[in-house]
Amino acid sequence: MTFQRDNAAFEDWLRDQCDVVEDDLVYKHERMQKDAFTFLRATFFRWARRIEKLCPKLEDAPAVLSVGDLHIENYGTWRDAEGRLVWGINDFDEAAVIPYPFDLVRLATSARLAPKAQADNRVAAATILEGYREGLANPAPSLLDEQESWMRPFVVCSDEERRDFWDEVKDYPDAEPPAEVVSALKESLPEGFKIKRYASRRKGGGGLGRPRFVVIAKWNGGKIVREAKALVPSAWHWAHETRGKPRFLDLARKGFRAPDPHLALSDGDGYIIRRIAPDQRKIDLSNRSGPRLRLDLLWAQGFDLGAVHAAKRSAQEAIADDLPKRKDDWLYEAAKTAAEDVQEDFDEWKKVRLPL
Repeated sequence: MTFQRDNAAFEDWLRDQCDVVEDDLVYKHERMQKDAFTFLRATFFRWARRIEKLCPKLEDAPAVLSVGDLHIENYGTWRDAEGRLVWGINDFDEAAVIPYPFDLVRLATSARLAPKAQADNRVAAATILEGYREGLANPAPSLLDEQESWMRPFVVCSDEERRDFWDEVKDYPDAEPPAEVVSALKESLPEGFKIKRYASRRKGGGGLGRPRFVVIAKWNGGKIVREAKALVPSAWHWAHETRGKPRFLDLARKGFRAPDPHLALSDGDGYIIRRIAPDQRKIDLSNRSGPRLRLDLLWAQGFDLGAVHAAKRSAQEAIADDLPKRKDDWLYEAAKTAAEDVQEDFDEWKKVRLPL
């Protein structure tokens, strides 16, 4: 099936799962014309449909609860219950039980397609895999106040970024969330809050089209923000025509994590509720400079993925048994094949879409 048909079929399925924001889908279609990396971020549904055909030697690997839509910009910072600054994977919308290598392949593919990629592709794949092995064997959260303090200069929010954040919040358009969302957002706020307004928010790549609402409130002399984003089953289930429930919290809170205490699901599990703040954000790795820094971060990304996959002891043992059986260059070769397929889909999309 062509990408165009898969895209249309997936969007029809999405409309059955939530009240799609059609203008956001139009915006998503425009963003998908930017480059192959942005296109990859927006099209996990196509990846889920294609990856087993592209990499048949990996489909028999142990299937574990996986991130699914993993890429180099699906990492960021948050504060845990102790107020510590934590870095790691921070979006599990597409979590599903998937052969474990496919998370690694998608991460390496995204590094390969990043517009400002600097590291040699073979070295990048080897570095990700090295970090992954360490994270699988010795899983732990990445705490920026302790062992991972070297990251702080590259991920801590600058004064300019803080101003940009609040300017963006000011520009969020007013909205009237459904009653269940209003209730969930209010419940997420600390005692003594005063609601200033509700708004909608357009953010993300593959999640564009799902309703997002925010509440901006006043508390103890300053503004605080919470977001509610519609949660639907993983596109892995769409691609494989299976039934499945969202597994977001199963990865976000369990295992070797220092979880975000503000992260929750609304009653009925229809929306993800989270804190939005300048120091709680995704990291734009594709814009980082310096080959050595890039490799260090790729190693750390592999490490955190290993820690996520190690959350269940049986999964950790199955992967540890399977991984040594793979050829040395398996990740490099798989990412190369996957990247070429993404590029073909991107080229097709560019041909049939009007120019930006």
